[in-house]
Amino acid sequence: MSHLWSPVTGKNRFFDAAEPFELISEFGSPLYVYNESIFRARCREMRNLVSYPRFFVNYSVKANSNLTLLRIAREEGLLADAMSPGEIFVEEAAGYTSDEILYISNNVSEAEMRYAIDRGIMVSVDSLSQLEMFGRLCPGGKVCVRVNTGVGAGHHAKVITGGKKTKFAVDPSLFDDMREILRSHRLSLAGLNQHIGSLFMEPGKYLEGVSALLALAHTFEDLEFIDFGGGFGIPYEKAAGQPRLDLADLGSKLDAILHDFARTYGKSIAFKVEPGRYIAAESCVLLGTVHAVKENYGHRYVGTDVGFNVLARPMIYDSHHDIELYRASDTPFSDLYPVTVVGNICESGDILAKDRVLPQAQEGDIIGILDAGAYGYSMSSNYNNRLRPAEVLLREDGTVKLIRRRDTLDDLLRNF
Repeated sequence: MSHLWSPVTGKNRFFDAAEPFELISEFGSPLYVYNESIFRARCREMRNLVSYPRFFVNYSVKANSNLTLLRIAREEGLLADAMSPGEIFVEEAAGYTSDEILYISNNVSEAEMRYAIDRGIMVSVDSLSQLEMFGRLCPGGKVCVRVNTGVGAGHHAKVITGGKKTKFAVDPSLFDDMREILRSHRLSLAGLNQHIGSLFMEPGKYLEGVSALLALAHTFEDLEFIDFGGGFGIPYEKAAGQPRLDLADLGSKLDAILHDFARTYGKSIAFKVEPGRYIAAESCVLLGTVHAVKENYGHRYVGTDVGFNVLARPMIYDSHHDIELYRASDTPFSDLYPVTVVGNICESGDILAKDRVLPQAQEGDIIGILDAGAYGYSMSSNYNNRLRPAEVLLREDGTVKLIRRRDTLDDLLRNF
């Protein structure tokens, strides 16, 4: 008889017929487990955000670039962003064509920019010097410029990408210089884009950024598209009842703004958004194994095989992920008490959750780290020469598919 302390996945039937113990047994620990139905549902929620007809969703691939998931996103009608030639390469392998990709560059080399230009992919430049570079490489071409409207938002200072203290985008006070560069290289300004930051849970700042960008867009003639960026948040503290981002409210307000701009601009311009986290995060539970339970000077620790090489967000951003416990034996869970859940990396910062209230864990228990589908595997590494885990997909038809194999020791030597 097994015991599951699953206040979240027990309600949303994340695993359904699949057993965490069986998944770990077959594919190893740790293990990224994705739910296809949830992933597809989030794609559809974004696609249906507004009624405006020329509204497009560019999946931000940096959040999760698994090839199988990219193919599903494309099946669901999502386009794609790319931040590097590597992301372009993988997107093309997933079936994306040049007109379905927006390359958002940031301090890139001529070789990187040419990689996108040679494929006929629209390039968004991040500075006047990069606009000059694009002009030299593609005189007479079409380009997009990333603009910093002065509006920023995010759950951590490291993910606020708009405002007056960020490395990103072009200050509007430099627009005259920008126009001169466009003129000197005979470039057409096809689009404007922005990104104010990551993980907003209230629509206010996002809509403020939208309005600020549209006000600037009115000063340019014949734009083809405007990209408002991403940052749509998800409730990482579901067990505590954290509410979801109100998409209906956000969508209705955004819809009115888009229709109004198109009417005053005089053409049915295309609008884009760039959700990454919102699409991928909730579709994944990261499984790991408890290997040690200890007490140090009155502090209780649960030691697992999920180090920050596997999930870096808690270490980098002090991010919260809900944690569940699954037990294969017939020993019931005890009362809740605070523990610190840690990984197996030789660093004191290797902490998954500090002073988290959980049932008493035992060696051999499986932990489930929720909402790990965005910036989980994509930020993983082989630090301490540890192996990156496998990724599996719980298909809608009830089958389980391996969508990335686990590293082997030979992989550590492959590039030497």
